[in-house]
Amino acid sequence: MKKKVKVKKAGGRLLSSRRGIVVRGQWKAVDVDPSVFSDQGLDGLVCFEELTDYSLVEPERAVAVRETTPKDKKKKRKASKIEAEEQPQSDAGEKPEGKKKKRQKNNKPDEESQDETVEDQISQEECSDVTPETQHKTSNKKKQKKKKKKKKQQKPVPAAAPAECQKKSKNWSAALWDPEAPGTDVSAWKDLFVPAPVLKALSALGFSAPTPIQALALPPAIRDRLDVLGAAETGSGKTLCFGIPMIHMILEWKEALSHEQTDEHRNPDDAETRVESLYLPSDTSPAGETSDEPRGEDGDEDEDCSADEGGPDDENDEAEDCSAPDVGPDGCVSTVEAGADDSLSTDEPQKQPLLGLILTPTRELAVQVKHHIDAVACFTGIKTALVVGGMAMQKQQRMLMRRPEIIIATPGRLWELIKERHAHLQDLRQLRCLVIDEADRMVEKGHFSELESLLEMLNTAHCNPRRQTFVFSATLTLVHSLPLRLTQKKKKRAEQRSKLQILMERVGMKGKPKVIDLTRKEATVETLTESRISCTKEDKDLFLYYFLLQFPGRSMVFANSIDCIKRLTALLQILDCAPLCLHANMHQKQRLKSLERFAERDSCVLLTTDVSARGLDIPNVQHVIHYQVPRTSETYVHRSGRTARAAREGLSLLLIGPDDLLNYRKICRTLDKSEDLPVFPVQSKCMAAIKERVNLARRIEKMEFFHSRESQHNSWVRQAAEAMDIDVDDDLLMGGGKDEDDDREQQRLMKSLKNQLKQLISQPVFRHQMKTRYPTQMGKLTLPQLPVATADTALASVSRDRPTASVSRDRPTATLQR
Repeated sequence: MKKKVKVKKAGGRLLSSRRGIVVRGQWKAVDVDPSVFSDQGLDGLVCFEELTDYSLVEPERAVAVRETTPKDKKKKRKASKIEAEEQPQSDAGEKPEGKKKKRQKNNKPDEESQDETVEDQISQEECSDVTPETQHKTSNKKKQKKKKKKKKQQKPVPAAAPAECQKKSKNWSAALWDPEAPGTDVSAWKDLFVPAPVLKALSALGFSAPTPIQALALPPAIRDRLDVLGAAETGSGKTLCFGIPMIHMILEWKEALSHEQTDEHRNPDDAETRVESLYLPSDTSPAGETSDEPRGEDGDEDEDCSADEGGPDDENDEAEDCSAPDVGPDGCVSTVEAGADDSLSTDEPQKQPLLGLILTPTRELAVQVKHHIDAVACFTGIKTALVVGGMAMQKQQRMLMRRPEIIIATPGRLWELIKERHAHLQDLRQLRCLVIDEADRMVEKGHFSELESLLEMLNTAHCNPRRQTFVFSATLTLVHSLPLRLTQKKKKRAEQRSKLQILMERVGMKGKPKVIDLTRKEATVETLTESRISCTKEDKDLFLYYFLLQFPGRSMVFANSIDCIKRLTALLQILDCAPLCLHANMHQKQRLKSLERFAERDSCVLLTTDVSARGLDIPNVQHVIHYQVPRTSETYVHRSGRTARAAREGLSLLLIGPDDLLNYRKICRTLDKSEDLPVFPVQSKCMAAIKERVNLARRIEKMEFFHSRESQHNSWVRQAAEAMDIDVDDDLLMGGGKDEDDDREQQRLMKSLKNQLKQLISQPVFRHQMKTRYPTQMGKLTLPQLPVATADTALASVSRDRPTASVSRDRPTATLQR
């Protein structure tokens, strides 16, 4: 489809408002018969030249910066308004509004009429094959677009609040900037060398004072430019420890770049035009230069967004990607043709390099880090991009074409884009800041092979001596005691090195970094209350259901396997607990929605694996239940760190079965805890009613599981047999090929079991204390013998029974309950 291109007149030259060219080759003379130049109409013509090697670019910003200023734009707008008001008012009563608009169009100045004539000439040359019907349709569409643009220009836009802060946050982290809330006092941050735009954002966010890890990490990172190794308890604000220095570094880089550009503008002879018109001879511009406008920001971006709707994208990212295209000073939308040369992005130098890179172990943590950095940098104009798996790669490539200063990524997807030689990821030598969050998990052998390749590339071919490295984790300095069979060997003793030395070697830190360790010997938060329940493997479901009934609230239940999470999800759904699940086999969009719904509801349970154990800052999580004891002490610390964040209290409950004793003892030995953790109090009177419900729910869950597996397998076998045109033997079918009567009988049994369970759930398990007296024959109302429902929280019930746990506070291992 041919497009009609509008050409405007600026500075004595005709410039295309939509397209331009960058000269790659050279102009070559065309052999023409000399007798042609003897005509009278070709007196001043000397020769013909042609250009074959060129590329189409978008010249809107380059032309605007070089030839127009904001003052000129304001004057043009005012002049157009004055001309519209000076039109004769006598025709107002005679003709309708439609004719008024036609008169206004006819009374435009001479410059606009010249633009229209040039526009008509170009449209005749390009669109010679367009019929009158299509011309009429396109003209109507353009009129509607012009009306919409005029309405948008008339609407006042508040300039004080940035666009990112005005968006309604759909994430699960803490609430972002509130325009109506009064700013808090941030004088405590001024001595930490925090830049002014970040101070403004901290005031809007309500961060009045820094945390201890922030107060110790910011001065050496910003003032001394040292590498930082930080270890602090969970929920202590480690994200801002590397986010604020990174923003400060980018602001300094931009300021230095602006000074260099002002020096170049003072010498106009040295400045060279980079963008040329498509229809006029070019200036002497060097080959290989291109506009700094990213090719992804064009008018065709809506088509790309619609093509990616089937992919698993985050809703917030979709809103950013499908934003409105750039509008030029004349109201024309800047576009790039679909046939533009893609080699621009790979062969030519980039004006905006990648300055900050943040690596995280999980996708959800990367999304959260992006939310926090966007909130702190909302007054700086710094752009960030998210590069994680589970989302559309084409969309992330378009986001990278905008050349953001900061990228938050997981190692797998980032290494995949680097291998595809993306333009923004080719030159990492200018990288000024590298962050490895949850570093002890990231550098473990066999977990992130892509990270090893990435660090090797950053430390060899793309090494930058001025690069600053940040490494943070809550279990960075946690040391494991080796078994006796290994400590008795002399070789192992000689080769044993500290955990930090190994980490520094793998990350590529050189010199002496600033090491900050604020972790306790127990590694958990002081406000965390730890408790346990010893039971059999089959009784874990009983105690989990008891806890969720007795103590409603925001609870997270962790397990070691995905199959266990799936089984618990089906069981609790049958018991009418409405659980949410999160594990690695889920679609990425479903994982993010589960976190959002969990943060929205006051009383909810989230069943999850260790994929959400690290870093997630979900507000007001009251309970963390370890359905299965974690295999490592680091995992236990990070799981328990989802509660008791930011000086709040929380409960960590361990369900210990016979299979979990080995892992439990290992955790107690590593964290220097005694094995006699306080036992969580349970009312044994109600366990019979709970056991009846859970056993019935287990029976229903098993029947549904086997029925669904049989139906899936049998349908697949029958479809394959039909495709091959063969008969199906009953031996190939699961269940021996049951008849319809057997299926009906099974459905009736399942329906009766569900009705029975529904009646049990409708009856109360706990009774509330009743002080009102009722007149009866015996003088007392007969009530069923039910246990009394406690009005205390889970934390209060543990603290009330704490003296029975016989925990001594004189020993160093007695610092269990705070």
